[in-house]
This record gives sequence, C-alpha cells and structure tokens, in this order.
Amino acid sequence: MSPKRNANRYVRLMVRVFTDRYTEGATAVPFEREDIERSAKALRIPVPKNLGDLIYSFRYRTSLPEAIGRTAPEGAEWVILPAGKARYQFALVRSARIIPNTHLAETKVPDSTPGVIARYALTDEQALLARIRYNRLVDVFTGVACYSLQSHLRTTVEGMGQVETDEVYIGVDRKGVHYAFPIQAKRGDDTLNVVQTVQDLAMCREKWPDLVCRPVAAQFMAADLISMFELEGHPDQLAAVVSEKHYRLVRPDDLTTADLEAYRRRTQ
Repeated sequence: MSPKRNANRYVRLMVRVFTDRYTEGATAVPFEREDIERSAKALRIPVPKNLGDLIYSFRYRTSLPEAIGRTAPEGAEWVILPAGKARYQFALVRSARIIPNTHLAETKVPDSTPGVIARYALTDEQALLARIRYNRLVDVFTGVACYSLQSHLRTTVEGMGQVETDEVYIGVDRKGVHYAFPIQAKRGDDTLNVVQTVQDLAMCREKWPDLVCRPVAAQFMAADLISMFELEGHPDQLAAVVSEKHYRLVRPDDLTTADLEAYRRRTQ
C-alpha cells in the first residue's frame, strides 16, 4: 500500500473511532485498540498490521484529522494519551506541540563525536541520542553531572500501560541532589509532543520516586544543530517548556575568541 493510501486509511480509521465515541462538550474520549479493528471492519478497509504505528503517527508525525480538530474549542486541541494496556483517550489540551524557536541564539560546542560514528550516523533518534551522549549535552544544558542509565527504556506504568522513553540519564549536582532526566528525541520531520513528557513524568514518579524528575526533549534542527528543552508538568497543557537552548556542533577551530567573549556576556 502506498504511503498516501496508508495515510488516508489512518485518517478514516481515526475519525471513525473518534466520532463513534465523542459527545458534544466532552474533554476526554476513551477508546481501545479493539475499537480500531471494529472501525476498520465497519469501513470495510484492511486493519493496519501495526496498530501502534497508527497511534504514533498522530502523536508525532502529523496532526489529528481536521474532522476531529473542528470539535475542539478555540485555543485547544486534541491529543492521544495512554490510559492503560491497549487503552487510550483523546484529551483536550491548550497546546500539544513543542516547536523550536528559530530566533533563539545558538551556542557552539566543539564536536566530540568520534569520527567513525559521525561518518556512519543516520539522522534518526538514535543518531541524535549518540550526538547528545558523546558531547555531554545533557550536562551542558542542565548544569548537572549526568550519566546515561538506559537507552530505549520500555516499561509499564500503572494507569497508562506500556510506555517507552528514548533514554534516561541519572544526574547529581554539587549539593548532592539526584535527578532523573528522561530524554525525548525526535528527528527533524517528527514533532516533539507533550504526551511523551506526561509519560516520562509518570514513569519517574513510579520507578524513581526519590529522584527529582526533569524531562528533556531534543530535536535535530539541522545536521549539526540540536534544540534542547526542559519541561515540567502543567495543568492546562499537560507540560510546559521551562527552558530552551540550541547547540551547534562545530570543529574546534570554528569556535572563535569572539564567540567565547559573546558567551561570557550572556545573562542566561
């Protein structure tokens, strides 16, 4: 099936699942994976082989269909949240997407990525995580000494079911406070989303209740330009951006004395 036909099938399925369960004024619309299969049969179209990809697509690759978006009140939008094993819900939030500020100043960082890794790295999430790890960008961004605990962590959280986190760092600051930094990484054509942050916060509360949880999101803006965000929980929009920085990985010779002087003058 062509990507265009597959995308159209995803749209039809998601609209049917939503409209069959939505009532006017609702702020949450629960559904299950089986509802997707039932909708496919009702529409007489093939059931997607990977139902998880359908959910992922509308979380990170594309907006929910216009037919769903029209039901949201002004200033709000629908997102898909986990609600248990094979269970989900459409939920209204004020803002779901995390978009880099293209007017933000860049900070040059000498690229410490090993040459053999840089040569063969792709542009996906794992390549981004490798660049972050080799250049210690979590440490630079947060001001905390950080250590990678586990990459591509998949676990279950009560009330959510299975959740996945791209990478988890553990950190310690100069006062001895310990932190958990769940990392959400996205390549340039995917979208950072507050849904992942909600999952990361819930995971930290359950797995590491004694640590301070500071979710971080990162995205390739260009081949060597990485945007990084720190987020926190927020009642109106699930999660909000606390800080944002852009780091450009450069050869050591490309970091000039003028650059260093400009960084010294920065107030934050």
